[in-house]
Amino acid sequence: MSIIPENAKEVQLEGATVPFYAYEENGVSYLAFDTSKTGHPEPMVNAMVGLQNIQDDEKLVMINHKPPMGLFPKIEADFDYEVEDVEGGLYKITFSKKANAAGSTNFNDTACNG
Repeated sequence: MSIIPENAKEVQLEGATVPFYAYEENGVSYLAFDTSKTGHPEPMVNAMVGLQNIQDDEKLVMINHKPPMGLFPKIEADFDYEVEDVEGGLYKITFSKKANAAGSTNFNDTACNG
């Protein structure tokens, strides 16, 4: 079983270092990427790329080997997130824009402090 659905279509995002995929599930549009086999700073870099590219009604899915604890404080003013354990000891983090987002996220801040 793949965490990213087989019907997902690869999309190109400027600044990404891993493939991103777009798909729809239960009427919700998703953008997804997998950094579970990468080292720092790639998870942070790709998370910021993805977050910068999602629309208000879309969600971003990150597959990683651990929750990106250094990312959460950087984005919490503008994004909600849920962390879920998935197959093989990986984590699925689903991000969505907050309705009352402050717009204060610095998408260029990709330092891994966590």
